[in-house]
Amino acid sequence: MKGYIRKRSKASWETSIDTGRDLETGKRIRHFETVKGTKNDAQRRLNELLYNIDTNSYVKPARMTVRQFLEDWLTDYVAIHNAPRTRERTEEIVKLHLIPALGSIQISKLEPQQIQRYYAQALEAGRRDGKGGLAPITVYKHHRILFQALKYGVKHGILARNPAECADPPPPEHKEPTVPSADDVQSIIERASDTPYFTALYTKAYTGLRRGELLGLRWCDIDLDKSTLSVRQTLQQLRNRQYIFKKPKSPKNRRQIDLPPSLVILLWNHKIRQEFQRKMLGTSLSPTDLVFCHPDGSPIRPNSLTRTFHDIACSLSQKGISLHGLRHAHATIMLQQGIHPKIVQERLGHSSISTTLDIYSHVVPGLQEAAAQRFEDSLPNTSLPDLEKKVTENLVGKMSAISEILPLEDVLG
Repeated sequence: MKGYIRKRSKASWETSIDTGRDLETGKRIRHFETVKGTKNDAQRRLNELLYNIDTNSYVKPARMTVRQFLEDWLTDYVAIHNAPRTRERTEEIVKLHLIPALGSIQISKLEPQQIQRYYAQALEAGRRDGKGGLAPITVYKHHRILFQALKYGVKHGILARNPAECADPPPPEHKEPTVPSADDVQSIIERASDTPYFTALYTKAYTGLRRGELLGLRWCDIDLDKSTLSVRQTLQQLRNRQYIFKKPKSPKNRRQIDLPPSLVILLWNHKIRQEFQRKMLGTSLSPTDLVFCHPDGSPIRPNSLTRTFHDIACSLSQKGISLHGLRHAHATIMLQQGIHPKIVQERLGHSSISTTLDIYSHVVPGLQEAAAQRFEDSLPNTSLPDLEKKVTENLVGKMSAISEILPLEDVLG
């Protein structure tokens, strides 16, 4: 197997590799590739191609564009393996951002520098409304999707390597959540009492449920006699307004939560009202009916709950607090009250206790201080003044004993 380099223009070279003859036609088999740069660049690429052919890892350059490749990936992989909401978000990013920016490039010629340039442009002016750049976390999500798509291309022999591996996306910024205080939560609940979503918001504050978990609750998931609630499904709404119910992603998400007495009473009253409403409509309440729904039993739009909460927060001059902030408040207040982080993790449905501690690290310093104080308070006989007194008495005693043997000036040095 032979390889050659031929100059094509001032800044480009052509590599050619002779791999022998076709057994059927007798024609010579040659692989050509154009390399932009210096002769050394062309030689490095030729060596790489020779090695790939020799180790059977050579992939013939595909003529399809990035647009064609991504569209095929959406149809052949994403539509089959991804959940509906994930599929929607992926399609949106691919069609509105990745294809317009990279779609015209031949997939086999997509380079890390082109991907890196796209990240920089997206950060500077990536918003489709023309109002500036995308957030680093958003561009990072674009990178994750592009990386997975190109990885699929490598796996299926379309690409020899994944160019996104050598691109550096902006690191996602970690922002500490805006957490409402106990007083803030109390004010929000009081203001929510004038809305149809009072019981739902009260439940969210006192359980820390995610929005989809809250709106997916059925009466068969709640045991009011035992004061427990089980998370078994979540509610999501697609862009076409279709509702879907999904099982929680992980076993940790499927969990049982103990309910406080006030919430149990509130849910009993809520259930009685629902039963009355159903009778007025000529139906009855079923165990599989949703706990939080419209009078006819139809689901509540998740965004309606979010919008109502936003209006409540704004009316209280708490614009920075989101609906998800009630979940953060639930965790923070429990940690501040000395509840073990493991219990908090189980109530929130986090995959591990480290996840809980990472999210609520702003609470940990206060917990350390409180733990140190509580430990000292548990040993009242070893307070600092008593210890100082004992150490002083021991020291004086030893000094007296030594002075009886040695002159005082020797003891004091």
